[in-house]
Amino acid sequence: MKTVTLLFFGLTFWLVGLEWQSYDEALKKQQKNHKLIMIDTVRTGCRYCENMDKEVFQEANMSAWIEERFIPVKINITTQKLPLGLKTSFTPTFYFIDSRQNVVKTIAGAWSSEDFKSLTEKLK
Repeated sequence: MKTVTLLFFGLTFWLVGLEWQSYDEALKKQQKNHKLIMIDTVRTGCRYCENMDKEVFQEANMSAWIEERFIPVKINITTQKLPLGLKTSFTPTFYFIDSRQNVVKTIAGAWSSEDFKSLTEKLK
């Protein structure tokens, strides 16, 4: 029975991928855990954004790795405004925000899991 329960929760996590937060929720969490906020800017119909979701963010190991280090926020710039006066015309673009609300790194483009991990592994 234990195995079935663990398998169920593992599959549920795998199907869901990252647990995306709103920016306001991320700010509250950041006050407690001091992780960087990772903002993923997407646009409706962006195939590169969709590929990142399917091939990177829904991968169980990668989503666990990201949530261990960052507070993930997804903002669709077609329907939502970016915080902090940020502007982008290229999606996906990723902004990493510290607890003082400063952008510490910007990454533009779609990446494989390995490349995205390499680009972000030194961020704290």
